[in-house]
Amino acid sequence: MQVISMVAMASRRRAATSSIDQRLAGFSAWLALAALLLTLLAAPPERAAAEPIPPPDEASRPTIGLALGSGGANGLAHIAMLQVFDELGIVPDRIAGTSIGAIIGGLYAAGLSADEILDLFDDVAGSPLDALTGLASSDLDLVDLLQIGIGDGGLFSSMGFLRYLALHTEARDFSELRIPMQVVATNYWTGDSVVLEEGPLFPALEGSMAVPGLFAPVPHLDMLLIDGGTSNPLPFDLLQDEVDMVIAVDVSGNRDPFTGHSPGLTEMLLQSFKIMQQSIARQRLNHHPPDLYLKPESHGIRLLHFNRIHEILQQAEPTAAELRQQLMTWQASHAISASPGYAD
Repeated sequence: MQVISMVAMASRRRAATSSIDQRLAGFSAWLALAALLLTLLAAPPERAAAEPIPPPDEASRPTIGLALGSGGANGLAHIAMLQVFDELGIVPDRIAGTSIGAIIGGLYAAGLSADEILDLFDDVAGSPLDALTGLASSDLDLVDLLQIGIGDGGLFSSMGFLRYLALHTEARDFSELRIPMQVVATNYWTGDSVVLEEGPLFPALEGSMAVPGLFAPVPHLDMLLIDGGTSNPLPFDLLQDEVDMVIAVDVSGNRDPFTGHSPGLTEMLLQSFKIMQQSIARQRLNHHPPDLYLKPESHGIRLLHFNRIHEILQQAEPTAAELRQQLMTWQASHAISASPGYAD
């Protein structure tokens, strides 16, 4: 009987030990599960692959819109402003341009640097336009860029000039521009401002620069396009709902003091066109001004004085310095990331 009792006791001890081992194993599994849950709760949730976190500089970078106004030869001052952007490595996010502002803005949006644009206009200085302002024509090989076209509603045809510009850029359509661009013209039949931002680029530029009586109007759909300066000479309003900061460059020129001599017919017509543009721009500025308004000096410069390009740029230097300071201030306060310019 004692042997049987000892066997039974041993059996009970083994059963108890097995039960304890099972409880310990279950407790260990529970601890492992609890540790896993705590780890999951402590870890940050993974962001979906379709929603990448933008780099800090891009997230905080304000967008900049650049409005380049009309003004004939005075508009060469736009080049000085673009040189500042290239110098600081800042590329505007959008450009809106009228007339000469559309020409220079379009070339810049197509990928030319400010210095390359300067070279193009430096080459055509002394064109037949100077004959209208009493200046002698130069003997450059490009004097045939503007050809007589009186029968088409204008004294000159701008097609040769535009073909010359087109030789220096591969862009032919708005979709091929590196910077989104809006070109302003005017519908002759209604007087309404026309904004062109898709389709062929150079016909839009031709319409935008078609100064009435000087260049032939340009047919477009059911419209007849003339210079955008007759309806919106400084198109900063097109950018105000599209970007964070709007810079407007007014190149309509200064009113020089009375010289005592009576103006000729050509001077009277061109000066009247300037007065009209200044009046329209002034009304728009009073209504809803841009974030930065720039007006380069242009004393003694008439609408067609393209041969005085370096004098125009020299007069624009103080305004370019103002732009440089403002952009540097924006860089410091808003962390505008520098982007490589188009120049090599």
